[in-house]
Amino acid sequence: MDTIFALASARGKAGVAVVRLSGPLAHKVVGELAGCLPKPRQASLRKLRWQGEVLDEAIVVVFAEGASFTGEAVCELHLHGGAATVSCVTRALSEQPGMRLAEPGEFTRRALANGNLDLAQVEGLADVIDAETEAQRRQAMRVLSGAVRTRVEGWRRDLVRAAALIAATIDFADEDVPVDVGPEVTALLQNLADELAIEVAGGKMAERIRDGFEVAILGAPNSGKSTLLNRLAGREAAIVSEYAGTTRDVIEVRMDLQGLPVTLLDTAGLRETADPVEEIGINRGLARARDADLRVFLLDGDGTPDLVEPGEDDIRIRGKSDLSGGMSGGVSGLTGDGLDGLIAGITERLARKAASAGVLTRERHRAAVLRAIRAVETALVEVRHGASRAEIAAEEIRVATRALESLVGWVDVEELLDEVFASFCIGK
Repeated sequence: MDTIFALASARGKAGVAVVRLSGPLAHKVVGELAGCLPKPRQASLRKLRWQGEVLDEAIVVVFAEGASFTGEAVCELHLHGGAATVSCVTRALSEQPGMRLAEPGEFTRRALANGNLDLAQVEGLADVIDAETEAQRRQAMRVLSGAVRTRVEGWRRDLVRAAALIAATIDFADEDVPVDVGPEVTALLQNLADELAIEVAGGKMAERIRDGFEVAILGAPNSGKSTLLNRLAGREAAIVSEYAGTTRDVIEVRMDLQGLPVTLLDTAGLRETADPVEEIGINRGLARARDADLRVFLLDGDGTPDLVEPGEDDIRIRGKSDLSGGMSGGVSGLTGDGLDGLIAGITERLARKAASAGVLTRERHRAAVLRAIRAVETALVEVRHGASRAEIAAEEIRVATRALESLVGWVDVEELLDEVFASFCIGK
């Protein structure tokens, strides 16, 4: 296997830049540049020399084979972070026989190939890197720590037990089996189907945490939606005008609300209109609002826009409270009155939804578990038909097992790997 190297820290001028090497020649090459290697996992300052020239004074860290991120021999060079320094060191590495620049995600792909990570952990690592809020970080760390694998191992044990019991009825088809295994197999499969269904439901919220919740602001024209959006965003994200119908398209602002990733949607004012362009904007806003996780209705007086029906969890609040003549309640995007209460209401509702999140964070996960559910349900039907359908039930259990194993890459998932690693940076 080639020895690979890459800049593992961000590009650009910085205090420190980290260059990582992994593969059979990593220790040899760094030893030649540094003169000698420190003991594994002990950082040591070394002068890096190549062709009689000092390239940099760097901190060198060595990881032994089997005790590194990739599972291979690994070295890290903590350089001064100037672009010229990084360039001359990587150029010197590229001139060594057997060395080449790593491809995107290749370090992590080697960790997967060497059994240091499973496929779900790889995806969790990608999410840790991309996490922008505390909720995203916590969820990604849970997946990276092996939560999906732990669930799969438990589900697999139940399927193996059910398969073993069914195998007994097949092997002893011509004899009297001492105990009727049907009730135990049925209980195992039914409990598993219920658990998987709960996990799929929780996966929807986990995906929302990963991708972000959507909160739509709705109301009649000139009800203060755009002003409120700008106040929440802390910038002029939407055009504010005294003329009705200014907002024609959906305007999005991404925010962090107490650790939750939230995209606020400013929609066109809800009203009947003869303007075809405004009507398109209203219809787009309604479509996004129906799919949103939460809707905030800015009311004019006591009225509710009749183009969309508020849900039980939606927020209804009077807008432009600064014009209410001293009446309490409501919210004003102009003055900020009532803003803290509105944010608290949005956060409380979304946090309640997020609490039901499971460990399935991607569509791939959900699809695999749905395949397993279908196979388990079919197996249940076959088990209830008795021993004459035992072989069909056993095959469906095998299908369910393979579907769940695909979550963590225990079966052939080569066609998925290029897509999974395409999002990784080269140094990871």
